[in-house]
Amino acid sequence: MLVAERYEKIVQLVNERGSIRVTELSELCEVTEETIRRDLGRLEAEGRLRRSHGGAVSVKEPQSEIPYAEREITHAEEKRRIAEEAIKRIQPKDRILLDASTTAWYMAAIMPDIPLTVLTNSIKVAIELSSKERIEVISTGGILAQRSLSYVGPLAERSLEAYHVNKVFLSCKGVHFERGISESNELQARIKERMISIADHVVLLADASKFGVNAFAQVANLSSVSELITDSRIEQGIAAQLAERNIAVTTV
Repeated sequence: MLVAERYEKIVQLVNERGSIRVTELSELCEVTEETIRRDLGRLEAEGRLRRSHGGAVSVKEPQSEIPYAEREITHAEEKRRIAEEAIKRIQPKDRILLDASTTAWYMAAIMPDIPLTVLTNSIKVAIELSSKERIEVISTGGILAQRSLSYVGPLAERSLEAYHVNKVFLSCKGVHFERGISESNELQARIKERMISIADHVVLLADASKFGVNAFAQVANLSSVSELITDSRIEQGIAAQLAERNIAVTTV
């Protein structure tokens, strides 16, 4: 197999599977693991994949990501109520971070025009806030995930590392007592993990449908969550378990 053919095979495998380990690529391509590592370095430099611990991850957004237009109408009323409650946590001159969830977009839509700095990886959030003159909006940049209209990938992650915020407001695909917060793919999980790491106070926005769900990629343990805002459909047993873990729960 020619080097160029091996490159194409590696990229194809990564895109088909979403992620793959060096050991498996070594076997499939019949070359050493060291050769595969060099190949991954070259392909990452060309922007064709992203290296991860022990392997590589596709830079194409997996089809498991639900399109934004579909998420926008799913549990919309609950998300709006959660957004209205979340806004109460914001004070003038706060530095906050909003993710690319529909709930964060609802927050942006009703955000009062007060002195704020808002960091976001969401195109829709940035556009929504652009008409509010007293709010400074900072976008991460990065690889555009078309289905979620969010920026992900190494550039977005490095951009977040340059900042520190008082509060982060984010959602997720799943909330599980054993696995914690999870997302549909590694790119989304990594960007949200970075968001949590730069915030003093982490507010998780999760409607009741998210509980008990264990999505593909872990974001963080529940211990990283300062506060949870959810809707009234949440089971009392779940709310009690969260309280036992010292997570403040507000239902709307």
